[in-house]
Amino acid sequence: MTLFRPIWAACAAAAACLAGHPVAAQPASAAQQAQRQAQQQAQLVQLNGDYIAAVVNQELVTAGEVERRVSMARANATRAGMRLPPDGELRRQVFDSLVEERVIITAARDSGVRIDEAELDRAVQSVAAQNRLTMDQLRQRLRAEGNDMTRFRAQLRDQLLIEKHREREVYPRIRVSDEEIERHLAEQRAAAAADVQLNIAQILVTVVEAAAPAEVATRRARAEAALARVKAGEPFERVAREVSEDGNRERGGEIGLRAASRLPDLFVEAAKGMQVGEVSATPLRSGAGFHVLKLLERRGGDGGAAITQTRARHVLLRTSPQLSAEVATQRLTEYRAAIESGRRSFEDVARQFSEDGSAASGGDLGWSTPGTMVPEFEQAMNALPVGGLSAPVLSRFGVHLIQVLERREVALEPRQLREQARNVLREQKFETTYVDWAKELRSRAYIELRDPPL
Repeated sequence: MTLFRPIWAACAAAAACLAGHPVAAQPASAAQQAQRQAQQQAQLVQLNGDYIAAVVNQELVTAGEVERRVSMARANATRAGMRLPPDGELRRQVFDSLVEERVIITAARDSGVRIDEAELDRAVQSVAAQNRLTMDQLRQRLRAEGNDMTRFRAQLRDQLLIEKHREREVYPRIRVSDEEIERHLAEQRAAAAADVQLNIAQILVTVVEAAAPAEVATRRARAEAALARVKAGEPFERVAREVSEDGNRERGGEIGLRAASRLPDLFVEAAKGMQVGEVSATPLRSGAGFHVLKLLERRGGDGGAAITQTRARHVLLRTSPQLSAEVATQRLTEYRAAIESGRRSFEDVARQFSEDGSAASGGDLGWSTPGTMVPEFEQAMNALPVGGLSAPVLSRFGVHLIQVLERREVALEPRQLREQARNVLREQKFETTYVDWAKELRSRAYIELRDPPL
């Protein structure tokens, strides 16, 4: 599954990564400059005293926008109890993020990305629903904040343009080599081997440390005789009770299920080549004596060949300047209480409020394989029991309310394992690839900084 990343969070991240890089003005033709100047003059008439802080291709960044964004950042930080950077640094970061947005918006338009009116209408209605407002109340709220519906729709259109263009352009740039896949699979196998649990039964014939060679040979023969009885068909448990000299003899020699790290290396190495139910081919010698081993159970250690798939559903509220993470969390907390009390069903809440393509199906995301969800989402999902309902979960896409519907064990073929590894690596590379792409767009953009008017 690939969820859309929230544009404001992505732009802020890009701005932070680009901090310290000067804005470079690119040369333009006389015709282009004249066109921009005409656009600027037309916009200035409409700005009612506001002034242009920067020209980015055919787009403007105004001082008023910077101030509004700074004010929203302060308000959100106050609600969340977060500390912001010093005022000058905050304004620089906000300004840089606005320039970044304009660069991507113009690139999106030049590439032919379009947002139709129906899609924009749905986005406006979704914002109103999230804030529990009618359309008239939304207009009133916008006016109270010094905004209007025309400007608000333009802002939403820009967000949708950036999301579409970023998803379309960034993923094709991500390259995952066969060597990276093999390395990832090897790491998975190593991690699985470290987590393997083994249940081993043993028949132990002890040998004292200073035993003479004749005594050692006698003890070896006793262990070999016990192994021969097991191979002849006698139950391992019976032979262990009669012959074994360790504390587990009354349990038929069973040591119990333990992590490999808690077992002797000799046992772990022997078990690697054994199938469940198999007995060691020969007695094994250790400092304690001779061991005849039987592998009773193995858990884990398959390197991902068998995985747990989860079917979950969610409600997603995307964060934006109009909906902070704190407000979204509060909304989802209220939805969660309504669902748990039986006043609302999860499906109804998802259909009405979720900002994800799964909303129409009640938030159902289908079956997911480990590594296909973003880490924040997957970690929270994996911690839930079947039927469990999460607290609000913040991810780079927004804030989620998650419910687990089912789980199942699935054996994967080598081809599927490689594809799973490829998906995990692509997701890990997305942010750095996005930042590089944004830098490249910015280096090609016409960016002109403006001083405040005297």
